[in-house]
Amino acid sequence: MKAIQIKQYSKEIKVEVNDIPVPTISADEVLIKVVTAAVNPLEKLIMTGEVKLIQGYEFPLTLGNELAGVVEAAGSNVTSVKQGQRVYSRLPVNHIGAFAEYVAVNDDAVSIIPDYLNFKEAVAIPLTGLTAYQALNDILNVESGKTLFIPGGSGGFGQIAVPLAKAKGLKVIVSGNPKAKEHIMSLGADQFIDYKTEDYWDVLKDVDYVIDTLGSNEFDHELSIIKPGGQLLSLKTAPNKAFAKSKGLSKVKQILFGIVGSKYDKKAKKQNVTYHFMFVDANGTQLDQVGKILAEKQVKPQIDEKEFTLDETEAALDYTFNGRPFGKVIINVNT
Repeated sequence: MKAIQIKQYSKEIKVEVNDIPVPTISADEVLIKVVTAAVNPLEKLIMTGEVKLIQGYEFPLTLGNELAGVVEAAGSNVTSVKQGQRVYSRLPVNHIGAFAEYVAVNDDAVSIIPDYLNFKEAVAIPLTGLTAYQALNDILNVESGKTLFIPGGSGGFGQIAVPLAKAKGLKVIVSGNPKAKEHIMSLGADQFIDYKTEDYWDVLKDVDYVIDTLGSNEFDHELSIIKPGGQLLSLKTAPNKAFAKSKGLSKVKQILFGIVGSKYDKKAKKQNVTYHFMFVDANGTQLDQVGKILAEKQVKPQIDEKEFTLDETEAALDYTFNGRPFGKVIINVNT
């Protein structure tokens, strides 16, 4: 089968289209015939080695973190899915490889695609949906009636996070591109701030939770609007010691990440705010819950109009990293 691989970490966006064996499955795994795979900024972090302290890889490495496809075969212990069903997955971080014609994955990382979604729409949900779900439930442990702000939330993350946050009973505020305002508000957002005409730090105060999608340049502004006792969770700024502990990383890595994140921990503590960093995990049961919530509003993620084949993966990566995609970039694998 065809697989898109790299032989080493590199700053160059170069991949190989290789012919490798179709994987065999264990009793707890399913073999998925991949129909679509999604390209994410995470691919660049993996290719360049920027996340190797969190998760290192052996080479050659088949790339790709999320997929949608059809169950080709199921192991003898698998009861959650069966042959022929449409499924999607954010693959386990230590066992990626969505950019291939077939993937073997443990059944606990797989979820059945809601009926209202096609393969192109479905593949854009697992990574973003699980990020939002785990942020709200596992890390922030949000409480109904409180306020969540998502700066830069008019893109792919916000479009999935807003309905999930509303399902938790939160007041949700989003800043972002005014072109997305109508869509974000239709998903349940309570307030939208046009970043072109307003600075959110002049408009907001006493927010309970912030989920940062923009990175370290916004840290001080985000901190300034959070009430004492509140929480700031970043998807981009920097890992810290608490993150390393939560992932069960070695003592050495805990020390390293403690040094990297100490600046942000100290600033947050001074404001009586808790700082978190996260890296999303595979979880089929949680993805089931995400699918149910999104199905209630028939939420469909935005998909970029450009289409790529598996042979064109390098171009798809370049477009994702250096172009201006409007929505998730999709690779058609077996269509």
